[in-house]
Amino acid sequence: MGSLFRSQEMLLCQMYLQADTAFTTIAQLGELGIVQFKDLNANVNAFQRHHVNEIRRCEEMERQLKFFEKELKSNDVEPVELRVIPDVPPQKRMIDLEAQFESSETELREVNNNLETLEKNFTELTELQCVLRETDIFFQETQIRDVQMPMASTGAMEANVSDSDPNLIRCLTGVIPLTKLMTFHRLLWNVSRGNFFLRHVEIPTLMRDLGSGDLVQKVVFLVVCYGEALMKKLRKVAEGCHATLYPCPQVKEERQRMLDEVAVRLTDLRTVLEKSKEQRTRCLHNISLHILDWDIKVLKLKACFQTLNLLHKEGTNYVAECWLPYAELANVQTVLDRSSELCGSQVPSILHPIKPDFLPTYHRVNKFTRAFQVIIDAYGVADYREVNPALFSIVTFPFLFSVMFGDAGHGLLLLLFSLFLIIFEVRLKPHMDKSEIMNIIFSGRYLILMMGLFSIYSGLIYNDVFSKSLNIFGSKWIVVYDDETLHSQKELMMNPSDINVYKQVPYYFGVDPVWVMADNKITFTNSFKKKISVIFGVGQMLLGVMLGLLNHMYFRHYLSILTEFIPMLLFLLSIFGYLCALVFAKWGVYLAINDYYQCAPNILIGFINMFMFSYPTKEATHCSNLTWYNGQQDVQSFLVILAILCALWLLFSKPLFLYLRDKRLRGRQRLVEDTENVNHHEGDHQPLYDPEAVNEVPAEGVAPAPITSNAMSRSYYNLTAPVEHKEAFDFGDVFIHQAIHTIEFCLGCVSHTASYLRLWALSLAHAQLSEVLWSMVLHPAFHLSIPRGLSIIMTFVVFCPFAVLTVVILLVMEGLSAFLHTLRLHWVEFNSKFYKGEGEPFEPFSFWEIMNRRDEF
Repeated sequence: MGSLFRSQEMLLCQMYLQADTAFTTIAQLGELGIVQFKDLNANVNAFQRHHVNEIRRCEEMERQLKFFEKELKSNDVEPVELRVIPDVPPQKRMIDLEAQFESSETELREVNNNLETLEKNFTELTELQCVLRETDIFFQETQIRDVQMPMASTGAMEANVSDSDPNLIRCLTGVIPLTKLMTFHRLLWNVSRGNFFLRHVEIPTLMRDLGSGDLVQKVVFLVVCYGEALMKKLRKVAEGCHATLYPCPQVKEERQRMLDEVAVRLTDLRTVLEKSKEQRTRCLHNISLHILDWDIKVLKLKACFQTLNLLHKEGTNYVAECWLPYAELANVQTVLDRSSELCGSQVPSILHPIKPDFLPTYHRVNKFTRAFQVIIDAYGVADYREVNPALFSIVTFPFLFSVMFGDAGHGLLLLLFSLFLIIFEVRLKPHMDKSEIMNIIFSGRYLILMMGLFSIYSGLIYNDVFSKSLNIFGSKWIVVYDDETLHSQKELMMNPSDINVYKQVPYYFGVDPVWVMADNKITFTNSFKKKISVIFGVGQMLLGVMLGLLNHMYFRHYLSILTEFIPMLLFLLSIFGYLCALVFAKWGVYLAINDYYQCAPNILIGFINMFMFSYPTKEATHCSNLTWYNGQQDVQSFLVILAILCALWLLFSKPLFLYLRDKRLRGRQRLVEDTENVNHHEGDHQPLYDPEAVNEVPAEGVAPAPITSNAMSRSYYNLTAPVEHKEAFDFGDVFIHQAIHTIEFCLGCVSHTASYLRLWALSLAHAQLSEVLWSMVLHPAFHLSIPRGLSIIMTFVVFCPFAVLTVVILLVMEGLSAFLHTLRLHWVEFNSKFYKGEGEPFEPFSFWEIMNRRDEF
């Protein structure tokens, strides 16, 4: 948890790589996934960098991979899962990979083209077969051969018929999609003015459209008209409607002979088609065996070349600047040495720390803590080495959620759902990645687990399980009334001061179950929940202020401790800390067994009187509005004055102190300048420490000394903190900034304390919705005046809508509402007390992360 409390110590390093080892080193660092490279070529156009051609080659392979994936998907061929993630292939093997891609693509495209041609021929022959059959039926039905005039068709004509005779009967046969038949008919009518005869019949099976390749319903048509001129017009209409025209002989014997030839050709073509499909299946099977392996290799290759483009090339060497965690420095150096050995390089790669001007924020997380860290990062990434609220949110987030979602039954359902996601996470992950919403829920499965556990705890505290109470330890209240009194009286008062009615011992865990039957249940629970909401809120805000102290101490901002932390702490405690103390004192002093419990103080009225400096007398008001301990007026007056002084302290102390310090420093600077002018003499002066030496780059051809294990000490580097850039002091800017901070904190303490009352409000709403759902949906099924058998059946029938409404309204809607309110309490009320969130995230070059977000990459 140390890394989660503060971000890991980071280093900015220069890396010197030989050209023959650069690619291997980058690949090894990508597998390690712990180094983030700076772009040293930010001013260079993307198309002018060194490895643009290699990236284009990778993009060409990506295009081929997409083609393979499309073909596999269209033919329902599943890729074979990988057992081991492949490593990055050597750069010289990239040509072999390209040749393999090119060979597979060429073979697959040839097979597809041949298969497409065969399918087209098969479709045309099938349509021709249908045309010949249906046309023969048309001729037989209309007895067109009995007409004493020669006939001609678009395919074959009798030899003794003259094409120049305008009175010849012409026939046009073909196939057209059913959706275009009405348009075709209407156009024929308009062109010929009704001088045509049209017959058509649907083909019983779906046919493949020759243009789009889709399966559509088609019809065979026969158009008969007079004259060659009109036939030419009708032919153009058919072609415009995308009809496929086929020849049809007029002689029956010729049609039969053509049918036999078409049948033989279809048989042969069907055999060839089957062989071609088998060949394509074998080709796709071979691709499916390697496509996932190819995909990862190409992805890693492209990532390596893109990272190499970030490096600066000096002759035959590469110079890189990168951030890495201080704890991983030895591992990175080991990777550099191993890469040099693999490449057989005689010159080792060098890792040289330099003084940073900026360091990113890096928190190590796991499956459990990732969701909490994502919530905090959505508000803002922590500054480098700033206290991370995510560590505390692991407890506070699900706890505050449970205060608003306090039902043990509903918490149990959340717990079971999260356990299902956790136990079967390996099987569910591939399916969850397909939906963005489900992926978000799946990523927060451990957060849901914690919310379910805390909701069960809070539900047992409230003694609320699906709006019903559990009498586990036995109620401490005793009913002393007899049955006659209970039935005759609508309301009965149970006196808690009577030991015969109340045992003077609290219920062992949570709220006593007797309250579920009390008419003043809501009054009691509201008072209780309002008070604990304020206590929880003040406690969390106080925790935030204390975490601010840890930040000031770590960064050595001792002035902020004196001018910010102390007045903020005193202001918060003098008002709201005192309020919480009054609540605890009231709970501990004014017990029902005491005679003065009727004079339990009204804290709200007393708090108003505290700020008004107005205290009523005993004769003018009820005893609950009076002071209830000696010296209360003096104490409360002192606390109000202290709060005002703390606000002024917070407003003026820091600007005045900075102004006086800047004035003193400027005076010293003028004194030093005057002294130097008087005692100035010429001569070389070598400083004892040259701060620029840290950033000094060695001359070309001279490599700096490699880092040894003895050199890896914190005192040697002192490079894990960024350089602070001091700006010129401006009193006006500082004062305005401090005034805004003072107003924000003082008013925020009031508004944020009131904001925590949402814990009470949503808890009340959740409890009431649960009770309404029980009393109006499921409870009536138990009291129906029907036979026992039907009552059992009716209970099961009514339980279905009860379960659906419980899940939809109480779990999903109410759960989402409680989650969003909890999110607001952490982002605004808690984080604003200490958290800046102005850092930059550490985004290392990692193949694992690239594969997880390959779509974005």
